[in-house]
Amino acid sequence: MNPLRVAAVIPARFASTRFPGKPLADLTGKPLILHVLDRAAECKTVSRVIVATDDERIHETVLRAGFESRMTRADHPNGTSRIAEIAETLDEDLIVNIQGDEPQIEPELVDRTVTLLASRPDVNMATLVSPFATGEDPANPNIVKCVCAVDGRALYFSRSVIPFNRDGAPDAAQPLKHVGLYVYRRSFLSTFLALSPTPLERTESLEQLRVLEHGHTILCAHGEAHFTGIDTPEQYAAFVQRCRARL
Repeated sequence: MNPLRVAAVIPARFASTRFPGKPLADLTGKPLILHVLDRAAECKTVSRVIVATDDERIHETVLRAGFESRMTRADHPNGTSRIAEIAETLDEDLIVNIQGDEPQIEPELVDRTVTLLASRPDVNMATLVSPFATGEDPANPNIVKCVCAVDGRALYFSRSVIPFNRDGAPDAAQPLKHVGLYVYRRSFLSTFLALSPTPLERTESLEQLRVLEHGHTILCAHGEAHFTGIDTPEQYAAFVQRCRARL
């Protein structure tokens, strides 16, 4: 049996509300998007890495660095939609959605999530969950939580703390942090986008709940994730400091 072919697609847009121009921020001496590409290129299961963008500046920066970039329409409502436009033109079996603002993503965790989905031909989508790191607050609504079944299926995602330890039991199940890494079977992306929005999705503002509400399965790979995305200039400044400290 031939191994499945895997492409990582990284959506990148210039017009971020909280941090305009984020992919091209270069206070480390290298644009942020190239940090992400370098990490993605280290994934052993991924044979192809593509940036999907609607901005010529990002497109040219990626090409000059020797990576692959594709221009997309500008009217995509989210990164999944942008990835799906590119996926329609690809032959790879699995598509990895790597966020364009995660320059410290751990390649081994990407590989773990890809391997999990590849091992389950009956499932179309996988994601990653992680224990909370020291100092991370499970009550923070900006950190999404996930609960999983014993067979690895995601049961629910929430911005609230789940599960709720009603009696304060010391051996209670601990909250798991959802890491925004997704792997899809390429054929499933068009199905996903055709699904109608759902009440839980709108309530929590979590797109992955649409998949569960429509009866599809999301598998959860488990790993200890230490990386965090960069949403604000302050978070980028902290990343720059970490880079300088390593040097």
